[in-house]
Amino acid sequence: MQQFMAQLQQLLAAPGSGPVNWDLARQVAASQLASTGDPAVTPFERHAVEEALRLADLWLEPSSALPSGIQTSVAWNRNEWIFRTLDVWRKLCDPVAGRMVTAMGDLVPPEQRAQLGPMQSMVASLGGALFGGQLGQALGSLAAEVLSAGDIGLPLGPAGTAALVPANIRAYGAGLELPEDEVRLYVALREAAHQRLFGHVPWLRGHVLTAVETYAAGITVNREAIEEAMGRVDPTNPESLQALALEGIFTPEDTPSQKASLARLETALALVEGWVCHVVDAAAAERLPNVVKLGEAFRRRRAAGGPAEQTFAALVGLELRPRRLREAAALWSALTEHRGIAGRDAIWGHPDLLPSGEEFADPEAFARAQLDLDELDSFDFTQPGGPKGGEPDGDGTDGGPEQPGDKNPS
Repeated sequence: MQQFMAQLQQLLAAPGSGPVNWDLARQVAASQLASTGDPAVTPFERHAVEEALRLADLWLEPSSALPSGIQTSVAWNRNEWIFRTLDVWRKLCDPVAGRMVTAMGDLVPPEQRAQLGPMQSMVASLGGALFGGQLGQALGSLAAEVLSAGDIGLPLGPAGTAALVPANIRAYGAGLELPEDEVRLYVALREAAHQRLFGHVPWLRGHVLTAVETYAAGITVNREAIEEAMGRVDPTNPESLQALALEGIFTPEDTPSQKASLARLETALALVEGWVCHVVDAAAAERLPNVVKLGEAFRRRRAAGGPAEQTFAALVGLELRPRRLREAAALWSALTEHRGIAGRDAIWGHPDLLPSGEEFADPEAFARAQLDLDELDSFDFTQPGGPKGGEPDGDGTDGGPEQPGDKNPS
């Protein structure tokens, strides 16, 4: 108990650089993984991952107009997944945590705040420590489930880095009763497809992350839930602080703007995941014996979300599930049939070309609609989150996908 109280005092005394104590989050996640296990990546697994990603990229060539986006192929253990993705989690979680910390300070009556003095910073530190501890547990659980860097649909890892988590792939394959090498290759196909999409659609990373941030900005804090949670803390019992649960303290505002924000986020996640599913299944259709079983298993997995993903949703008030995944996959399939592969992928040329949620209802009509590429002249590619028009990439291109006519559909 004395050791815990000393650590708590140190946490409260240390000034934080934001609303979340990320040092504590890393420590809690690492401690959780130490208890559940975090097998080291063997040289054999590292080589197997590199070969799977190399083969996956070759298989995707005829199925996508977007070139390879992989610059580095790596195999991560669970702790590495946390460490390498923490920068994006910080960007996503800090705004929500900031509102919680503010709400905790607001529990103090205004007439008493002036008397608190230095204690106000202690309240903020306590909020950051509480949120950091809870977030560390959620990330530790997620790290034990995710199969790759792009597994949950967000660009969490460094740009151009394709990463698989061999220990989790092995466990997932055992649950499916399928050969590990076949599951690994299917995961590699999904990861390589994510890298193509986020690597060669310059505005997409900002578009998806901004959609998450915009939705999170509308989430409100349930002050009564915070007050009730804090009321359960026994100052004489440090375990009561460790067991404090923050789930359920965030509630999305039921306003038109928040509903529209959620719809944009769900549409973006569904379009990304639907494209990946469609392209991967096309690439593996005649190559993997269990491709149908694998495809269906991954669709169910992404649509339902695992236990750790559900815990994360309860903690920060944000679900990362593509609710309309099957509709989005049908839409990309219809686009491929009517416009070919290059015409389908040209839709990623600008966010204004993407279908809206309403157009999911009739994918055939959207696919048959005439695409006037001259309309691109009126788009402002210099807007935040969009590519800068006319600025070439290192290969001399504008970084966008090939347009119809640039490449014969495969």
